[in-house]
Amino acid sequence: MIMIYIDVVAGPEGEHHWSKNYPYCGGTFQSPIDIKSELLRFDPTLRPIEIQNYNLSPNEQLTLGNNGHSGECKSSVLSTKHVIILPHHYTAAQLHFHWGSSNRAAGSEHTVNSKQYAAEMHVVHFNSDKYPNMSMAVDKSDGLAVLGVLIENLYALHHLIHVRVQVPGFNIRALLPARLDEYYRYDGSLTTPPCYPSVLWTVFRNHVTISRKQVLHQLELFFLNAESIPAEEEPDQPVCGKVRTG
Repeated sequence: MIMIYIDVVAGPEGEHHWSKNYPYCGGTFQSPIDIKSELLRFDPTLRPIEIQNYNLSPNEQLTLGNNGHSGECKSSVLSTKHVIILPHHYTAAQLHFHWGSSNRAAGSEHTVNSKQYAAEMHVVHFNSDKYPNMSMAVDKSDGLAVLGVLIENLYALHHLIHVRVQVPGFNIRALLPARLDEYYRYDGSLTTPPCYPSVLWTVFRNHVTISRKQVLHQLELFFLNAESIPAEEEPDQPVCGKVRTG
């Protein structure tokens, strides 16, 4: 079963106060960042991302839910999905989206030259060459790898509310850019507490467009008339070192 949900952190206990209880949140190598052209350098050793088994069967039901922060998928089905990012092999553990609200259209976590996109998709993997599961890998410096996809024209996701529905499985590869050889790469962190600096980030250079005619059309059908939920407003973090491009 796949779970998608949202989790807003706001008010006095929001991101500006995270470091009080989670020291890593006030440390280095924190994500997200603003990817600036002047910080980029080309790395010829980076190869195109290799993915395996990213097409979920329509017979596999996904449970969609919302707790106010992002749409998240967790499932044993995802454990068969793999991505190869040198020098390790990573296994998918979850997939989630970050989006805006009715009064704040842009909701991506990463920005490019200060441009914020409508939404952002993250496919979270753990280093299965070294660790047996996500829980064991999450706080290790080489534990996680996340594929980030910047999205434009993500239709009507700000109407999601606290409910759960089921929709058929879909092809995750169809949500990725056509070119998997153009991306930004940097060492960063989880974007919410405990903010472990354990993530090898791959943010694809080319954004994608997801419309109501695509896989998230099911979300619109269920939630079009629902009450909107405020977007998480997490600031970009300062960049430690340079961002590499593939």
